[in-house]
Amino acid sequence: MFITRFAPSPTGPLHLGHAYSAMLAHDRAQAEGGSFLLRIDDLDQTRCRPEWEAQIFDDLAWLGLDRPRPVLRQSTRLPRYRAALKMLWSQGLLYQCSCSRADIRAAASAPQEGAPLLGPDGVIYPGTCRPSTPPQGPMPEDCALRLDTAQACKMLDNPLSYIEKDQIITPRNLPHTVGDVVLARREMGASYHLSVVVDDADQGITHVIRGEDLQEATQIHVLLQRLLGLPTPAYHHHALIRDDAGKRLAKRDDARAISTYRAQGASPRDIRAMVGL
Repeated sequence: MFITRFAPSPTGPLHLGHAYSAMLAHDRAQAEGGSFLLRIDDLDQTRCRPEWEAQIFDDLAWLGLDRPRPVLRQSTRLPRYRAALKMLWSQGLLYQCSCSRADIRAAASAPQEGAPLLGPDGVIYPGTCRPSTPPQGPMPEDCALRLDTAQACKMLDNPLSYIEKDQIITPRNLPHTVGDVVLARREMGASYHLSVVVDDADQGITHVIRGEDLQEATQIHVLLQRLLGLPTPAYHHHALIRDDAGKRLAKRDDARAISTYRAQGASPRDIRAMVGL
């Protein structure tokens, strides 16, 4: 069974880029006789709004993208994420981090460090809080937890690999190209990297269709899948919809929001034509 998903955050209006990603996944699922699922990424409750979630449902229905009910919301799954974190903690692969983004930029930009390296999450963490030995005792609550990526890679008995557009991709040198990524955040319970891996596995996702801006993060997700004993889906990272200046769209681009085009009298067929479907 072919199962894919669309997982927006209700933090603003869906724009043409969201429409393209959702329609591409929906069309592929229909062509394969499979399922298209909607998942609401609402872990950041400080930014998520009920009105934006309602708008997501309304826009997708208007586009003709049907999906099974009920819809999975990440905010209801904190115990599941906590269990995954505890599994990694018990393996000695997590450690607490108190660094702010400013701390990380300053440490990574110190004269002896040279130019800071960039990874999927921005500046690669310089290891300020990384302990010399795995932390002991129970996993701490309500704090940032990072993955000791070097230690995690040592636990693998075979190289990482995944299918990307029918090709086998083998990520290499993750400690230097990715660094120690955050898997738990204060007041959120889990980061995107952990939640998306656990949710994809629990929903039986076989094919992940998403923007190429997330392609670098895939190696993190494949690593977590191996560490947690979860299956690895096939991946397809599509090109991004951009504005006239070549900049990718963001939720602040209200002029390209689906709701704006709807108000101007556009049809779902018009939206498909705009994004090249």
